[in-house]
Amino acid sequence: MQTYKYRAIAQDGTSVNGVIEAYDEFEAVNEIRKTYSVVEYIKPVSKGRRVNVDINEPLWVSNKTLAITANQFYIMLRAGLTMTRTIELIAEQCDDKLMKRYLRACASDVAAGYSLADSLDKHGKKIPAVFIETVRAGEESGTLEQSFHSLEVYYTRANKTRKKVKSALTYPIIVLVLAVIVIAIVMVVLVPRMTETLTSMGVDLPWITRALIAISNFMANWWYVILIVIAAVALGLYLFGKSEKGKMAYSRLRLKLPVLGKIARYNAAAQVANTLSTLLAAGLPMTRAIDIVSRVVDLRCVGKELNECIVNIEGGMSLGESLKSSKYLPAMLIEMITVGEASGTLEETLRTIGEFYNDEAVTASDAALGLMEPMITIILGVVVGFIVIAIYVPMFSMSAGIGGGI
Repeated sequence: MQTYKYRAIAQDGTSVNGVIEAYDEFEAVNEIRKTYSVVEYIKPVSKGRRVNVDINEPLWVSNKTLAITANQFYIMLRAGLTMTRTIELIAEQCDDKLMKRYLRACASDVAAGYSLADSLDKHGKKIPAVFIETVRAGEESGTLEQSFHSLEVYYTRANKTRKKVKSALTYPIIVLVLAVIVIAIVMVVLVPRMTETLTSMGVDLPWITRALIAISNFMANWWYVILIVIAAVALGLYLFGKSEKGKMAYSRLRLKLPVLGKIARYNAAAQVANTLSTLLAAGLPMTRAIDIVSRVVDLRCVGKELNECIVNIEGGMSLGESLKSSKYLPAMLIEMITVGEASGTLEETLRTIGEFYNDEAVTASDAALGLMEPMITIILGVVVGFIVIAIYVPMFSMSAGIGGGI
């Protein structure tokens, strides 16, 4: 609900100032006219900057929260509770502060007669379009309970898959970060001290030690330049990734990466199949469902391909035929879509193939972890070996010289 301040003329001709809450300006004017004959002025009140900012508030609504919320809606609506009371109860027991705030705002709108989907669309800026549009389709078709059940299944599956993939890739990332930190400390702190010792003894340094010293000196003297360059490159890549051209380039690059590209492809296939199945089960027409999927799929290049299919579908072509020339989606997914459309079991087929690609993404992640562990070990072994050899070769030479002198 939006707050408006207004100035109106009362029946006795006096000017009255006040505030009112309404869904939009037209509703606010209609409500004011029930009390005052003329509305002279009305303007929305700016919310301004929030003073009490909770730093613990999440930046987005998680798949786990969406699954729990959908399940609660399904149970309470089946029990016969009104929509307004259902929203209030879920908001009270919701642990996610972001979703709690959204639901509290929605409760007022729904109590005033507005649909839940419209209210979520207005307040839930960080709720996925799939959730909102599935709710909207359920409200329009009278199958809202089933829509919430489909959403609970969809987000539970998505949360499990994301957790498995994330846990599989967490270990190598942590190892790499720790290795970089340790190596940086060695190069900036330990090597300079060893250099001073060797230089004071007048030892003739081999090329590998001189190379190590040069790298160490550069890192010690120009560490702030290195950090600035890294930060600048990271910021540039981030900003480029925010542009449409960057999103397309990054999504294509992800698919071309060895091993990781297969995971990205399987994840995209699972996301397309599961999301499309959920939206079609909620009663959305094919073109509208495809449009939503094209906007929420992680890989922008896949989203663009799906969006281009809409024109073909509107022209009478099936989805399977429209995707025949796809460069990014697996051939088996397209074939199963074609079979599902021909047999009239597209929703069930999509659900089955979506589960298959969820499992494939997890399997590919485990395989990637199995390959990355020895690769990381080899890389670290080469780096550590280089440092050890560079430090100990002159020591061995010095020991040999002392032994020969004796």
